[in-house]
Amino acid sequence: MRRLRSLARERDRRDADGVVVVEGAILVAEALRAGWVCEGQYLAPDAEPLDGAGPVHRLAAGVIEKVATTTTAQPVIAVVRRRPTPHDLLRGVAAHGGWVVLADEIADPGNLGTIMRSCEAAGAAALAVTGGADAWHPRVVRASAGAVFHLPVLRADALAIVDAGLRLVGTSAHAREGARDYRDADWSGPLALAVGNEARGLGATTSAQVREWVTIPHAGRAESLNVAMATTVLCFEIAGRRRPGRDD
Repeated sequence: MRRLRSLARERDRRDADGVVVVEGAILVAEALRAGWVCEGQYLAPDAEPLDGAGPVHRLAAGVIEKVATTTTAQPVIAVVRRRPTPHDLLRGVAAHGGWVVLADEIADPGNLGTIMRSCEAAGAAALAVTGGADAWHPRVVRASAGAVFHLPVLRADALAIVDAGLRLVGTSAHAREGARDYRDADWSGPLALAVGNEARGLGATTSAQVREWVTIPHAGRAESLNVAMATTVLCFEIAGRRRPGRDD
């Protein structure tokens, strides 16, 4: 139980062991459907074990509540082995004219998980993260609604994106010289959409690699959209532009 608790709360331990802690039978089942391997499942006293989720470890009453990261503990928690990301993934995406999203220092786990969900739903080839919230934190996994098991996620900075042959398109919440309305932007060819930190936007290192800027105009009083919302709008714009038969 001590190992499980540290895995749920400590990023360094998750990284060292190469695992992710998945809370809840629905998410564990989604990981299994996606072909991920469970090291084991930890159950509350009355919980039913899941087929294929590895060895069963029964926990005493009240123990799972001490491990869980949710306010209301799920009766099933599994430790799942991470899938390695191919080192040449980004170059492969560029070679095939695909697109990815670069999440630059996204701080909120809920936002990062929602970004994963939107990327997977819109058909992005991968999500690259530079830092901020841990992509494998249980809260991020939960917010992704299982998308993390279907979307390649890797740590990569803007320079690695550009070196791989992807055109970096940056997002700006404010009027910026040269920024285009996202509806008028060129979303063709191999590219990476860069979205930035909730408070600061894109960092200086990432901004230095951006060659095109886009913005989402809005008529309301809000200064900007939430980063996860903005990413969703842009991901589906990219996906729509790339539908077969579109020539714009």
